[in-house]
Amino acid sequence: MKAVVRTAYGPPDVVRVEDVPKPAPTDREVLVKVVAASINGSDREGVIGRPAYARIGGLRKPRYPILGSDIAGRVEQIGGQIRDLRPGDEVLGEVPGYHSGFAEYVCAPETSFVRKPVDLTFEEAAAIPQAGSIALQAIRIKGQVRRGQKVLINGAGGAAGSFAVQLAKLDGAEVTGVDHGDKANFLRSLGADRVIDYTREDYTRTGEQYDLVLDTIAHRSVLACARALRPQGTYFVVGGAIRVLLGAVLLGPWLRRTAGKNVRLLVVPQDRQLLLAVTALCAERRILPAIDRCYPVNEAREALRYVSEGRQKGKVVIVFGG
Repeated sequence: MKAVVRTAYGPPDVVRVEDVPKPAPTDREVLVKVVAASINGSDREGVIGRPAYARIGGLRKPRYPILGSDIAGRVEQIGGQIRDLRPGDEVLGEVPGYHSGFAEYVCAPETSFVRKPVDLTFEEAAAIPQAGSIALQAIRIKGQVRRGQKVLINGAGGAAGSFAVQLAKLDGAEVTGVDHGDKANFLRSLGADRVIDYTREDYTRTGEQYDLVLDTIAHRSVLACARALRPQGTYFVVGGAIRVLLGAVLLGPWLRRTAGKNVRLLVVPQDRQLLLAVTALCAERRILPAIDRCYPVNEAREALRYVSEGRQKGKVVIVFGG
């Protein structure tokens, strides 16, 4: 079978498409024939090996050569202890460990998957799992955004950000999206009330304050970001520079005590209930995956290069075919 692999860290040029052995499911796994797989920030980080946490699975070289976690496809074979899914079922899911998804066939536990709604394409379904779950956790479950609140999303034009903008608007918030100015029209199409071009303006220095800040590509210091919070406001950092992640962990308790501002590292586990909830919202067309481009698997390197350059608007999908 074809798979997108890399055996070293580096630019997208280290990625190639190779023939690798087809996996076989254990008694507790299902084998899925992948139709589409989407690229997340974790995949971009896994290619270049930065930030440092991207090398947890292998310090000098990747422990798992096949990238990818978010997939959609059809169940081809089931293990002996599978009770719910059957061959032929159309599913979407997030592969455990954030690897092995960019391949024609994937084995994973039954609990990693949910049935694909009939009204969603495979490309749309593959775009949901990780990014949609992050947005749902940040905006609704942990953030508990309410009508009339002010929400800022840094990296709003990316994978999780594009879902978060839609969810925050759905819940009645006034939404500010921060990203490159080239994405301004895209962000407005998602529902953003205001767009900040980070190349021209630093949202932490405008004097504006927000009830919730979701930072998907953190580079500014935690103390700077805390300036953008109202009293009792919450700043969630999902990904970015190690110093910012550590700052949220180390300075968060102090900021809560001294300034009444909640600065937290948002950890989003791979969770089937989260996936079911965000997939239901997409099936109802209350929010939708925003897909920028689809690439055939033989152009996976170009797809990863496009994402690594930060140019994508929403999600980029690799297509393996029917």
